[in-house]
Amino acid sequence: MAKRLLVKVNEADNVAIAVKEIKAGTQVSEDLVTRQDIPQAHKVALERIPKGQPVIRYGVILGYALEDIEKGDWINEFMLELPTPPSVDDMEYGKKIVTDLPTPPVTTFEGYRNPNGGYAGTRNILGISTTVQCVTGVLNVAVKRIKEELLPKYPHVDDVVPINHAYGCGVAINAPEAKVPIRALRNLVHHPNFGGQVMVVALGCEKLTVEKLLDEADISPENVIVLQEQKGFDAMVNAIMEMADKKLAILNQRRRETLPLSDLCIGMQCGGSDAFSGVSANPSAGYAADMLVNAGATVMFSEVTEVRDGVHYIAERCVSKEVCDKLAAEMKWYDHYLEEGNVDRSANPTPGNKKGGLCNIVEKAMGSIAKSGSSPIVEVLSPAERPSKKGLIYAATPASDIVCGPCQLASGITLQVFMTGRGTPYGLAAAPVIKVCSRNEMKEMWQDLIDINAGPVATGEAQISDIGTELFNKIIAVASGKDQSFAEKYKLHNDLCIFNPAPIT
Repeated sequence: MAKRLLVKVNEADNVAIAVKEIKAGTQVSEDLVTRQDIPQAHKVALERIPKGQPVIRYGVILGYALEDIEKGDWINEFMLELPTPPSVDDMEYGKKIVTDLPTPPVTTFEGYRNPNGGYAGTRNILGISTTVQCVTGVLNVAVKRIKEELLPKYPHVDDVVPINHAYGCGVAINAPEAKVPIRALRNLVHHPNFGGQVMVVALGCEKLTVEKLLDEADISPENVIVLQEQKGFDAMVNAIMEMADKKLAILNQRRRETLPLSDLCIGMQCGGSDAFSGVSANPSAGYAADMLVNAGATVMFSEVTEVRDGVHYIAERCVSKEVCDKLAAEMKWYDHYLEEGNVDRSANPTPGNKKGGLCNIVEKAMGSIAKSGSSPIVEVLSPAERPSKKGLIYAATPASDIVCGPCQLASGITLQVFMTGRGTPYGLAAAPVIKVCSRNEMKEMWQDLIDINAGPVATGEAQISDIGTELFNKIIAVASGKDQSFAEKYKLHNDLCIFNPAPIT
């Protein structure tokens, strides 16, 4: 297939984006000549757009022209007035329930069955939870020694991961919204990649007590170490290592087995997005998501501000009024959360997003939701909530990469697919992260960080189905332990940033 200069997404669009930088005066089609230099991924007007008239991409109104825009003009973020966000009241649901999904090449993977049921693990990890940030220094010293001295004795255990966080004390622990970080940390204790082994390091005087973090059945000397009860630093480290040794011995007995994809839970997230993200990387991820759902797997997509302007399209895919109502409630909650901070969803796009051609949050949102594919949405989750259904799920989270990731982990994902246009070395310690880039230049620059290149879709050299199938196969290989993503190989792990909308005292 020949390379193209412009990408127009929808027949109704009056703009297209530049596949490469286009110089002023370039004849890009029979009746279109650029009037200014058009940077890569930025928009060019396909027709004259008078002041006050809509600028349309993805078939939706991105905004309204602040001044007359001539055919062939470069359109950037300074030229548009942001439209009013769509209402979430009385949204229509069930209008677009697609059941004719692409056929997956396989319907099984090699995973770790968990003793308490639920999703299977893609990795065999000793997770060490904490009640408060105060214990992090001691735990990190202990984990370093565990990895050096103990882990080599247990070849069937992949890693030891401390669940360090900034929560636990100096917080309004009984505030209504404290339920969000507490729920996240409680669910992380039982992450599927941790094999059912509970290990907690506490300080002893924190507000997030062991009783708030664990179920009563899990509270025992075999699972909990309280540092204030230890006689000095050496005793603390030795106690942690002794408990870890016992847990590692149990985990070392786990083995992978062939399991149905209905036991797999995958997260979809994007960050460092550009105008190609919604053309190549995210639609390819959406195609892979549809394959996974068709095979019985659970797939989560998130990021409230990055779906807010397309929420009515998501509602049409909700399977019931109950699901649609929960979607509306999550949008309203986040609208209020932003209002209390005296901002709105327009605060989302970054300078890098804009440099990558995204004018505003509407354009970013329409590209973002493409990673959800076309499957019916069977459930909507509050931040860090665990699902009760299998299939495509909208898990409401902030859009920030380092906050969304831990929320999805707490909801049970065991592998994450991360789409990027500008590039980020983001990663998670508790689950592998596969990187998908939106343009060829990103892959050429970061050969050893990007796992899948969707750039050929943008240039017209590949179909979404081609890259989507490649990604599906990569997901199965990584989930089965037959392959590693670059982020996992290099141990690129971001700190866990637990979403806390409650006051800090």
